[in-house]
Amino acid sequence: MITKDTRILVTGCGGMLGEAIYSSFSRICVVKATDIDVNKEWISYLDVRDYQSVKREIIEFKPTVIFHLAALTDLEYCEQNSNEAYRTNAIGTENIALLCKEYNILAIHISTAGIFDGKQDVYNDYDCPNPINYYGKSKYAGEVFFKSHLEKYFIFRPGWMMGGGPEKDKKFVKKIIDQINSGKKELFVVLDKLGTPTYTYDFAKNMLEVINSSFFGIYNMVCKGEGSRYDVAREILKILNLEKRIKLTKVDSDFFKKEYFAPRPYSEKLSPLKLKLRGLYKMRNWKVCLEEYLSKYHWLK
Repeated sequence: MITKDTRILVTGCGGMLGEAIYSSFSRICVVKATDIDVNKEWISYLDVRDYQSVKREIIEFKPTVIFHLAALTDLEYCEQNSNEAYRTNAIGTENIALLCKEYNILAIHISTAGIFDGKQDVYNDYDCPNPINYYGKSKYAGEVFFKSHLEKYFIFRPGWMMGGGPEKDKKFVKKIIDQINSGKKELFVVLDKLGTPTYTYDFAKNMLEVINSSFFGIYNMVCKGEGSRYDVAREILKILNLEKRIKLTKVDSDFFKKEYFAPRPYSEKLSPLKLKLRGLYKMRNWKVCLEEYLSKYHWLK
């Protein structure tokens, strides 16, 4: 249960999800945000790969909960630097789990839809992971360690993340906006990659609901609805009233194979089955969330 006396240490808080986590939870309890990229005044430096540094931080701050967000998420970088992917996404996660066990801290790990191979159309919480790239493999290694070493934990798996705003968004929404701002009049977007978009603020809100329930375990947590990358791009143009000014052209993944060479699952669609069965599913439709997200910031030049 999260109360005003809860002390939360957040790793990797400088990214898209960290912004929503800090904004949501710092209103109701004590939060210390950390990252190796100290890009805001409310973030302090912490490298989860350094066991002793994390231990010192825990001894000093005395958290009752750790939100472990820190990860290498660039698929191409992970594919070319597999040791670094494992050092951050596996060893960093092992460090958190070991120290949470030693100091009796509730551990919360953010995983990914990328741990599945994409051979199914949709994956629920109970389906067996089979990652096909080093990003997915290193993230799944972290999941496995959490499950095998901790009795009480939460693992949350988001889908295609939306959030962070123009400064922190490094994912698909920002990439489409960047092309628009560069003056592109035609956008080439893949139709053969499917997923479940996930808004960071809905994700943070639903996390609180699940944590307060004390039903520990692994949860797929994504917005309602699904779609292809093309569907998301089309919705962005619709929301920004650019449908008639910018042409959207469907392509397959081979069109971008030089730039995005890491293997990617055909489908990363997640079903939030456990959340629904426990009556804890509070996420909104991704199109509603995308409209809210785009309306929060000034995106177009």
